[in-house]
Amino acid sequence: MLFQIKSYLTFLWYSKNEHAVHSPFVFSLLTKCFYDKKSKPEYSTLNNYRNSLLENKKFIEVTDFGAGSRVFKSNRRQISKIAKTAGISKKRAELLFRVSNYFQPKNILEIGTSLGLASSALALGNPTAKIITLEGCPETANQCQIQFQKFNFKNIENVISEFELYLNNLKPETLNFDLIYFDGNHSKKATLAYFERLLPTINNDSVWIFDDIHWSEDMEKTWGIIKSHPKVKVTIDTFQWGFVFFRYEQPKEHFVIRI
Repeated sequence: MLFQIKSYLTFLWYSKNEHAVHSPFVFSLLTKCFYDKKSKPEYSTLNNYRNSLLENKKFIEVTDFGAGSRVFKSNRRQISKIAKTAGISKKRAELLFRVSNYFQPKNILEIGTSLGLASSALALGNPTAKIITLEGCPETANQCQIQFQKFNFKNIENVISEFELYLNNLKPETLNFDLIYFDGNHSKKATLAYFERLLPTINNDSVWIFDDIHWSEDMEKTWGIIKSHPKVKVTIDTFQWGFVFFRYEQPKEHFVIRI
């Protein structure tokens, strides 16, 4: 906790808003997407999805996985408590919806479904997108599928798999992901492994979002390595999320932005 407080104070010191941004690409993203305060009808659906989980008092067996599909923790948890403590916040869900709506990605990969709060935001942002979302825990994934059916999200493919196993079997030469949301394993080793494994799937307009980039010292170091990668051109640090862009026509720039 102390580390995160120090990181946040550093973030506040260096962070700017759209008035200090001279990149047309980033300025447009900030003013038309990040800072868009207009109410959207889809926000009601996101709120109803969240409330449906918060009202669900059912207990499920939650299983977490280590490397090589090794189970290292399993316990019974109430769905409402998972949604309250582990799910994406209302503000972040609305931002994720706006990002999906702004870029209109055709193919989306989400690493770490949990109860599908982020998945629903991505799906609402572009209902024509094909979304693959990965979840290692079968009971969590099954509950999520019930939610997807309840809210008629037909463009989400809910895959039950350990992340490393799925990515190792992926044939990156056969597809491109326009947007990837990394929210499954907040360790340096795993995050960098996913990053390298998925690099062959990028196109010029790909958008990658990394969750909890200041969660630990290791994640901050990971974020620094990602920023310095030669294929990465533009990054935006919003403290909780790190946005990565691969646009070949852009000069290499890093932005620290308050949202």
